[in-house]
Amino acid sequence: MRFRVRTGLPWRGMPEEYGPWGRAYDLLRRRQRNGTWQRIFTQLQAQAEAEDLIAWDLNIDSTICRAHQHAPGARKRGTCRRSRPAASPPSPTTTASGARAAA
Repeated sequence: MRFRVRTGLPWRGMPEEYGPWGRAYDLLRRRQRNGTWQRIFTQLQAQAEAEDLIAWDLNIDSTICRAHQHAPGARKRGTCRRSRPAASPPSPTTTASGARAAA
């Protein structure tokens, strides 16, 4: 799991020497659901705090940070929908060349 997290590879891209990717994924999810990762994080944080390795000078609360306008779940502006399928060609009078010919 360290390999997967460290390299950022997709699950299916894990080397075969680590076994089937599905088994590694299931193990990670099981440990997440039963709180193993949270307990490890809490213990490491407590240890670092006891050794005065954490400077609590800055706290960034991501709940107030805005996502990029194109991020998934971003608010859509307007409800404009196409009146015809994209595959149908535009009528000649609505194109720039058609408008010039009509004038």
